[in-house]
Amino acid sequence: MTETPDAPARPRVILGVGGGIAAYKACEVLRRLTESGHDVRVVPTAGALEFVGAATFEALSGQPVRTGVFTDVPEVPHVKLGQGADLVVVAPATANLLAKAAHGLADDLLTNTLLTARCPVLLVPAMHTEMWEHPATRDNVALLRSRGVVVAEPASGRLTGKDTGKGRLPDPAEIVELSRLLLERADALPRDLEGVRVAVSAGGTREPLDPVRYLGNRSSGRQGFALARVAAQRGARVTLVAAHTADLGTPAGVDLVRVGTAEQLREAMHAAAAEADVVVMAAAVADFRPVAPAEHKIKKSDRDPDPVALTRNPDILAELVAARRPGQVVVGFAAETGDAEAGVLEHGRAKLKRKGCDWLVVNAVGDGRAFEVEDNAGWLLSAGGSETPIPHGSKAHLASALWDAVVRTSNF
Repeated sequence: MTETPDAPARPRVILGVGGGIAAYKACEVLRRLTESGHDVRVVPTAGALEFVGAATFEALSGQPVRTGVFTDVPEVPHVKLGQGADLVVVAPATANLLAKAAHGLADDLLTNTLLTARCPVLLVPAMHTEMWEHPATRDNVALLRSRGVVVAEPASGRLTGKDTGKGRLPDPAEIVELSRLLLERADALPRDLEGVRVAVSAGGTREPLDPVRYLGNRSSGRQGFALARVAAQRGARVTLVAAHTADLGTPAGVDLVRVGTAEQLREAMHAAAAEADVVVMAAAVADFRPVAPAEHKIKKSDRDPDPVALTRNPDILAELVAARRPGQVVVGFAAETGDAEAGVLEHGRAKLKRKGCDWLVVNAVGDGRAFEVEDNAGWLLSAGGSETPIPHGSKAHLASALWDAVVRTSNF
């Protein structure tokens, strides 16, 4: 494609599509990638076209679709596609396709592209549980990962027919988030958290005033979900305790626990932290709750409403720090605005000292920052005194920076 002199080149993504029933979900992955500014070329297998026609992929991408190496031979597509890509994503990656990629077989355009690509490669498996757990598939996945290929953890849920289990293709939004992360940082998803147990909180608590109304906040939960998602894709065993969030789905490879109030989140996080090596408090916990929520909806009247008596909620982060086991890492988050007394970073330093956690992520909030948006930035403060700025990027990018620091300074 041609770029204007002043326009930055769009990231070039090859979207490979394997021949599984989940191939239809590749259409949503394609739509999300193109609408977010990526230049996408779809390279399906012949089996994939049994599920989704080439015309669909061509209409959504604006690019021709080919499966074999003997079309457009003068352009040498079996070499040039991989050479020119910034990222190769294969979704779904079937057991057959994983086996071919692991052993260097190249009998169609997609497998040739995988051999010539020198950019990050993300393979997103989808298959029945028995196929995913078969020793041959596990060996192929391990071999690919040892070479630096990112093989995503599949989701659990409904499979073909009435079967359920691990092997489901992750949600298209999750695939796109992982793709964007690898375009931001090619080394963002190493398998360096294998076997590490992680507990993460996310979202905003809601404290009932009556059966209809509540005290809450603007947290969407996106940052906490990104922390859980990236940890799981780096090999961790993750429990995600989520209060109110946007409609984010369950990250692949993550055990999700839903809660509502601060007290419920407190109970769930203490239970998860008891077995965790790393505890991350990313949830936005309401500082106060009504002393006595009304049993019935509070009605409007001509008189002024009665004052609502509030009591302070427990400081869950401080409790988790106090209960910390030897070697356990506790991470907190601070959403700050700055005021007449101090700036965002100064308030963050004070909170780190007050809470006593090992790491604190400080975010500036307000004016469209941090809350209810897809991107984030901030500072990573350590109990040892280091301060690392985290540049503006996706929330998955911030998550990867945090996990880098935790791995670097821990003895897992």
